[in-house]
Amino acid sequence: IGNPVVGCGGSTLLGYIGIDTIIEQMRKKTMKTGFEFNIMVVGHSGLGKSTLVNTLFKSQVSRKSAGWARDEKIPKTVEIKSVSHVIEEGGVKMKLTVVDTPGFGDQINNDNCWEPISKYINEQFEKFLKEEVNITRKKRIPDTRVHCCIYFISPTGHTLRQLDMEFMKRLSHSVNIIPVIAKADTMTIEERQEFKQRVRKELEMSGIEFYPQKEFDDDMEDKSDNDKIRETMPFAVVGSDKEYQVNNKRVLGRKTAWGIVEVENPNHCEFAQLRDFLIRSHLQDLKEVTHNIHYETYRAKRLNDNGGLHPISTNGTHDSNL
Repeated sequence: IGNPVVGCGGSTLLGYIGIDTIIEQMRKKTMKTGFEFNIMVVGHSGLGKSTLVNTLFKSQVSRKSAGWARDEKIPKTVEIKSVSHVIEEGGVKMKLTVVDTPGFGDQINNDNCWEPISKYINEQFEKFLKEEVNITRKKRIPDTRVHCCIYFISPTGHTLRQLDMEFMKRLSHSVNIIPVIAKADTMTIEERQEFKQRVRKELEMSGIEFYPQKEFDDDMEDKSDNDKIRETMPFAVVGSDKEYQVNNKRVLGRKTAWGIVEVENPNHCEFAQLRDFLIRSHLQDLKEVTHNIHYETYRAKRLNDNGGLHPISTNGTHDSNL
């Protein structure tokens, strides 16, 4: 019958081939092209959105540092403002885009104030799709798709507002939503825990799934890691770009009459957990879920509606609330 192939069925390979260099090859290629990451912040004004993003990336990356005045009037409708920065660490370059949504939830009547945000998210999908279906397409399509939306919940200690539920229900199928409880230092640890459980229960009762979504866990290891994360969400966070001296160490914190709330101290708030989750463990997964799930759903619907054959019109008259 012929000799069995060496290396199959668990038999040892004779000599060294070098397939283990594939990882290094991929690393080199990725380092050359760099990374893109687009993060959106949503929540009404005064919840510390800009400060939190600056604290996350230890840099002035929010719109406040991009030339917009601090005393801007509240916009009449939701505006979308994005600012991009290239940040570098250990030779890794990342083009970070922060998308802010001033005016969200700040009006007396907030009906449909999620619509401009939904429109923006879908416009970025559309832009990517147009590039993809071009006959001569770019080798590397610029990616402006929103990979992650941090949704700021007011630290009321009561229930979620109708607007919170509406927003997450409408947008959870087109963007990865990570809910956070803002300004968590306004609550005691017990109040915080109760509020977190109540928020989780309300979202579950309404069938709203936030990131990381259960159905996208790849394997048992993923499921067990993500279950632990889901049990601690929404993260109760405090942001601050001010430094203070505590026990001869410089720490980011907020000074109060009774002491300093240390942003990166896990006993004080869950900011460190949010950052580890968002950047150190799940950044690549956020991008993959955006591409393979949210964008794929949009793309399939667009091409299906279009018959899948004709070029997509460039007059931008499509329904942006797909």
